[in-house]
Amino acid sequence: MATDLPNNNSSIQAVALKDGRIAIIYNHSNALTSTDRRHSLYDEIEAEEGAEVAPVEMAAVSDDRPKAVWGVPRAPMSLAFSADGGETFSAPRNLEAGDGYCLTNNSKDALNREYSYPSIVEGADGALHVAYTYYRRAIKYVRLEPGYGF
Repeated sequence: MATDLPNNNSSIQAVALKDGRIAIIYNHSNALTSTDRRHSLYDEIEAEEGAEVAPVEMAAVSDDRPKAVWGVPRAPMSLAFSADGGETFSAPRNLEAGDGYCLTNNSKDALNREYSYPSIVEGADGALHVAYTYYRRAIKYVRLEPGYGF
């Protein structure tokens, strides 16, 4: 189902909560937030120094769907809620803010500053447990108590 939430060609995850609402964790950004682009996710990786790497070709799409857009910032990491089955969502609450720079795969030197690949579950006590990659160097875990405002 389409939503009004932006998408930057990054992973999202949603969970149905015990109270009937849907919680979704995602990057609240899209292609309109940046004009910088990459050819593909792995366009800078070389087989050996000095070796020429053939460009990665996108798989042909038989319909009018747009192709993936790479390089859009993967930040902020946001949480939103829906009380109507996903028809509408609340204003996002940012769990992590930053520039989300992801025009490089270099995380060793902290050049890749994305927050991505989120996961969310509701615990037995109603707390939300969120995890996501942090600068492509670590997995960050966040526990949100029921009183967090959700």
